[in-house]
Amino acid sequence: MVSFIRTYGCGVDFSPDPDAVAIVRELDGLPLALATAGVYLDQVSTSFSDYLRLYSSSWLKLQQSSPAVVSYEDRALYSTWQLSFDHVKQQNELSAKLLQLWAYFDNEDIWFELLRHSDWSDPIWVRLLTQDELSFNQAMRVLCNHGLAETHVSSEVGTESVGYKIHSCVHTWTIHVLNQEWDYGMAGLALKCVCSHVPDERVPDKEITQFWTTQRRLVQHAARCWYFVSTGLVKVAGIEWTLHSLGKLYHRQGKLGEAEEVCQRALQETEKAWGPDQTSTLDTVNNLGLLYENQGKLNEAEKTYQRALQGKEKVWGPEHTSTLNTINNLGNLYKSQGKLGKAEEMYQRALQRKEKVLGPDHTLTLNTVNKLGNLYKSQGELDKAEKMYQRSLQGYEKAWGPDHTSTLSSVIILADLYAFQGKLDEAEKMYQRALQGYEKAWDPDHPLTLSTVNNLGCLYADQDKLDETEKMFQRALQGYEKTLGPDHTSTLDTVNNLGNLYANQGKLDEAEKMYQRALQGYEKAWGPDHISTLNTVNNLGNLYKSQGKLDKAEEIYQRALQGKVKALGPDHILTLNTVNNLGNLYKSQGKLDEAEKMLQRSLQGYEKALGSVLITTYVPALNTLENLAVLFSQIGRVGEAKELYLRAQHGFGTVFGHSSRRCKKIATELAGLDIDKS
Repeated sequence: MVSFIRTYGCGVDFSPDPDAVAIVRELDGLPLALATAGVYLDQVSTSFSDYLRLYSSSWLKLQQSSPAVVSYEDRALYSTWQLSFDHVKQQNELSAKLLQLWAYFDNEDIWFELLRHSDWSDPIWVRLLTQDELSFNQAMRVLCNHGLAETHVSSEVGTESVGYKIHSCVHTWTIHVLNQEWDYGMAGLALKCVCSHVPDERVPDKEITQFWTTQRRLVQHAARCWYFVSTGLVKVAGIEWTLHSLGKLYHRQGKLGEAEEVCQRALQETEKAWGPDQTSTLDTVNNLGLLYENQGKLNEAEKTYQRALQGKEKVWGPEHTSTLNTINNLGNLYKSQGKLGKAEEMYQRALQRKEKVLGPDHTLTLNTVNKLGNLYKSQGELDKAEKMYQRSLQGYEKAWGPDHTSTLSSVIILADLYAFQGKLDEAEKMYQRALQGYEKAWDPDHPLTLSTVNNLGCLYADQDKLDETEKMFQRALQGYEKTLGPDHTSTLDTVNNLGNLYANQGKLDEAEKMYQRALQGYEKAWGPDHISTLNTVNNLGNLYKSQGKLDKAEEIYQRALQGKVKALGPDHILTLNTVNNLGNLYKSQGKLDEAEKMLQRSLQGYEKALGSVLITTYVPALNTLENLAVLFSQIGRVGEAKELYLRAQHGFGTVFGHSSRRCKKIATELAGLDIDKS
C-alpha cells in the first residue's frame, strides 16, 4: 500500500495506480503528508480513490472550521492528519484524547510516569489512560501506528519510561486545529502533571541521578505550563503550590530569571490566598531570598530575609526551627556581603538557640557549627575554624556513623581547611576517605562524588601533580556533563578549574577556550554581574596578562571590578582581590603610580574588612603585601619593601608553614634586598 510513497519519493516510475499518482499530486509531494497518508492506507482497508474522496471531504471540513488554514501545504498536511485522527478515534478513544492533551505539553518527550498524577477529580478517560503502563503504551502505539507519534530517542531517561514525541508541525496542528477551542481543563491537567512530577529535594541519596534526569526532562514542559499561567490560560484552584514547584525546578536548573518570575507570581498568589503573614507565605518569601542571593542581588535578598524573619518570629516565635533557618540564611548573606561581624552575630544567635532547643549534638545544630567554621575560615581564624569543623565531624560520626553521607560532607569541609592551610597530606587523606565513602554509598557519577573528585584535582594542583590534576578534572567534567548536563553551574565550575590548570601549564590557548566556555555558561545561567561570572572574567584577565595582552587584560579587570563594586560594594574582599590584580597589571605596564594606588587601596581595604590580626592569615591580603613590596623594591623604597616582605613572610608562615614554597620565595627576595643595599 505504501509503495507509491517510495516510488515517487525516489523518482522511480513503473506505471503505478493512477489514483496513487493523483494522491501524490494532491499532497504536492510533501514527505510528511505522504508518510502519514501511507501509514493510514496501511492501517485501513480502503482504495486510493476512496482515500482521495475522504481527503477532499476532510479538507472541506477543515476549511469550514478553521479559516486560517489557507495554504496548499497546510491543506495537504492538515487534512491527512485529520483522516488519521478520525481513524485513531474509531480504534481507541484514549489515543484520541491523549493526542488532544498533548497540545498542552511540549511536543517532545511525553512518558508514562509524567501523566500518572491524575486523581478522582480528573476526567475518567485520563484515569483509564494511566491506570497502568500497558494502557498508556496501547494508546500511544495507536498514535505511532498512524504516524502521529514516535519514540523519543534520548539518553535522558534514567529509571523512568522511554518517552514519545510528535513532529512540531503536528503539534501545531493539535493546538490550532484539533483543539479548536482552548480547554482550560486540559491545560490545568498538564500543569498538575508537570508540577506533581517535580522531584522532592529530600530524595534518597541513591536516587539522586534520577532526580537530575527527571528535572531536565521536565524543563521544556514547564516552559509551556508557565506560558499558560503567565497569560491567564489556566484556571486551577490552589495554583500557588504549582508555582512553587515550577520555581523550584527552574531554580535547581540554574534558570534564575525564569525562577524569579515564577516565584514572584507564587508570592502574589500565596499572599492573596493566605495573607502576608501565613506560614506558607513566609516560606515563599524565604525561598525568594535564596533566589536573590544566588542571583547576586544581595540587597534584595537581605530585605526579603528580614521580612521572612520578622514574620516567622511573630507567627512561630524566635526559637522555631523555621525561624532559625532564616537566621542562618541571613548569616550566609552577610558573609557573602563581606559583613563578617553581622554574619557571626547571626550564626551565634542561631547556634545558641539551636543548642537550647535541640541540644548541642543535634544535626541542625551541627549545621550552624559548620557555618561558623566557614566564617572563621574566611576571617583567617583558622584554629577556631578547625575546632568548629572537628566538633561538627565528631557530632556527625556520633549521630550517623563514620560512613554516612552527612558525615562525609563534614570530612570534605575539614579537608578543604587543611588544603587551605597547606596541610596537603592531611587534606589528601580526608578527600580520599570521602571519595571512597561516596563511591560506596552512591556511584561514580553522583554529584557529590564528582565534587570530591574536583576537590582532589584542586589539591593535586597545589601539590604540582599536574597529570593527576588533569585526570581528576576530566573525570569530574565528564561525570557532570553526563549527570547534570553541559551547562549546569557545577559543570562550569570544573570547566573553569580546567582553565586554571591549563593556564598554570602554559597551555594558554586551551585555557582561554575553557574560560570562554565557562564565562558564556555563567552569563547564561547567572547573568553578567553574578560573582561566579565575574570571577571567571577575572581569570580571563589573568590569562591575558600572562599572554602579554595587557590592554585586553586591563579591559577585562575593569569589567570585573565594576561588576563586583556593583554587586558587593567597593570594600568587599572579593572586590579587593580584583583591585590587587589591577595593581599588578599596572606594575607590568610600567604605570607605577597607578599600581601603587591600586595596591594601597587593596591593602587598606583588607585591613578595614579583616582587622590587623586577621589580615596576617588571609592569603589574598598576603599576596597584596608581597606585590606592594615588589613595587617598592623596584622604585628604591627598600625600607618599606622590607617591612612589607616581613609581614607577608610571617603570614605565609602562619598559614602554610615557615618552610613552605611561599616563605622560601620571600626569603630569596629579602636576601636580594640586602645585597642591593650593601
